[in-house]
Amino acid sequence: MSELPFRAPAQFEAGCFTETVGAGHWFVFAGDKLLVELGPPERPSDDPRFRARPAFARLPLFKNHNQWGSESARTLYLGRLGGVDCWAAELPAGAAAPDGLSWEGLRPLFSVLDDDHFALAGRALQLLQWDRDHQFCGRCGTPTQAKRDERVRVCPACKLSAYPRVAPAVMALVHRGNELLLARSPHFPAGMYSALAGFVEPGESLEQCLAREVAEEVGVQISNTRYFASQSWPFPHSLMIAFICEWSSGEIRPQAGEIEEANWFDLLHLPKLPSKISIARRLIDAVCQEINEQN
Repeated sequence: MSELPFRAPAQFEAGCFTETVGAGHWFVFAGDKLLVELGPPERPSDDPRFRARPAFARLPLFKNHNQWGSESARTLYLGRLGGVDCWAAELPAGAAAPDGLSWEGLRPLFSVLDDDHFALAGRALQLLQWDRDHQFCGRCGTPTQAKRDERVRVCPACKLSAYPRVAPAVMALVHRGNELLLARSPHFPAGMYSALAGFVEPGESLEQCLAREVAEEVGVQISNTRYFASQSWPFPHSLMIAFICEWSSGEIRPQAGEIEEANWFDLLHLPKLPSKISIARRLIDAVCQEINEQN
């Protein structure tokens, strides 16, 4: 399996502080939109959310943090990629893009922006949100302070520490013979189905979460669970942990409010699937290949 999107680049050295702010790779966001140089929308898209991807996308070349025409709300040092400093900056919502540049979400930039830059853009987006959301202590309300030697904001009054949040979520692809159990959430694009997924609750293991989520969402029981892979998912700050499962018993009963529809699909008649940006699509493709090789 090829490396999943948002994987930390091999040549990246994470950091959280440097004495000077200057030239390097700048990941500038306004909300969840990245500032990039874009080509025309000519490349076909495998994501039902949009019809085409841009022909190309590049990070703009900035020598310092004063070149985009608006004062940044926050600037974070990310580390070094291949020896080059990397920075994240957040501009106010509605900030105008400089001439020749555009604001674009990360999903349309998949497979268009350089893979390493795409991965670090996902990291930057999560860290900017964390820094924005933890300016004040959640316990006593005192303004927090960023430490130089680790990625954390600390309350000087009560010493509460706020680290970047990562929410673990399991994903289950259940199969039965040549059939896959796929479902759709009410917020999915029309006609798209995917594997089941849900967040891990306090006090349960990944395997317990997997069994609980499948039973809650579609009413079936599973067995012979196998780990597949994991993926950082910056929408907004998840760690997706995917498993392959076999159907054991039970009939499909979609959970009201959570699952709009769920069905068994033969490998030769699969519905519209998620984009290859997600581990869900890699999981489905891998299981289809595995079953075909066994037949």
